[in-house]
Amino acid sequence: MASPQLAALIQQLKAERAPVVQLLEQVAAGRVPLQAFLDLARQQPIPEVPPGSWRAVDAAGVRGEWIMAPGVPGAAPGVPGAAPGVPAAAPGAAVIFYIHGGGWFRGSPAVYRDFLGRLSAEAGWPVFAVQYRLAPEAPFPAGLDDCVRAYDWLLEQGRQAAQVIIMGDSAGGNLVLAAALRLRELGRPLPAALACLSAVTDLAVTGETFRTNQAADPTLGGSPLMDLVVQMYLGGRDPRQPLASPLYADLRGLPPLLIQVGSAEVLLDDSRRLAERARAAGVDVTLEVWDDLPHVFQFYPELPEAHQAVERIGTFIAQHLTA
Repeated sequence: MASPQLAALIQQLKAERAPVVQLLEQVAAGRVPLQAFLDLARQQPIPEVPPGSWRAVDAAGVRGEWIMAPGVPGAAPGVPGAAPGVPAAAPGAAVIFYIHGGGWFRGSPAVYRDFLGRLSAEAGWPVFAVQYRLAPEAPFPAGLDDCVRAYDWLLEQGRQAAQVIIMGDSAGGNLVLAAALRLRELGRPLPAALACLSAVTDLAVTGETFRTNQAADPTLGGSPLMDLVVQMYLGGRDPRQPLASPLYADLRGLPPLLIQVGSAEVLLDDSRRLAERARAAGVDVTLEVWDDLPHVFQFYPELPEAHQAVERIGTFIAQHLTA
């Protein structure tokens, strides 16, 4: 049974979505410019987190942040990552490489600091969150290129691929899969595992739940958002190309994969069909469908289900990151 907190969150999400959907409809009708929508949608609150729990870094020209809970391996004494000259994470520590969501057009590590701090505490490892370039200013494959470059940078710092798990949500989950496919193409060492939360895997938008869950999804349902997102990200390119839509990729040889998704999501079938195709390709897949939960529910600390899901993620990470 869904928690009482879930009902309150769904009402909050619907209230927050209403002005965005209204503006989206005006953009689609040509009555207001796209920039007006971007200006509104990119106004995301930055959570308050303990001082020194994050640290900005330049990863070979790609911006990022180390985010970690107190006491994780590599954290500076007292205040993690705060001491000048102290690496934010020791070279020998395993790392969760995180790719944020936001439809490829918004979001940042800063928006995710609270969630990634909770993830770091549960897993016991530092998180490196990448700030990839955003559409429409930098459409596909710019963001993907940044993720691959930042992963290469991590390895250049002395880490082994077996010490890294790549994880992301929504559009970031898409980039998790695309980055693994691109690394495989380039002959780079693949990470120990992959984890995708509510991932977008099919930019052709052919999943049945994209229609059947329209009313149930308080985040992505009932709006022309996906059409606009695909247009901004791809700029007219083929939505079925594998690095844009991993559902259509050859998934053979990918690392173990954790997929979490809510049953109320329009993107539910993106996850279910990905799991089916990955298993058929011989990938070790764990698919978790959480009853009645919305898009990227793990992000919301008021939900007991979010904490339960993060615990499950921590268990998965512990199975694959032992460095």
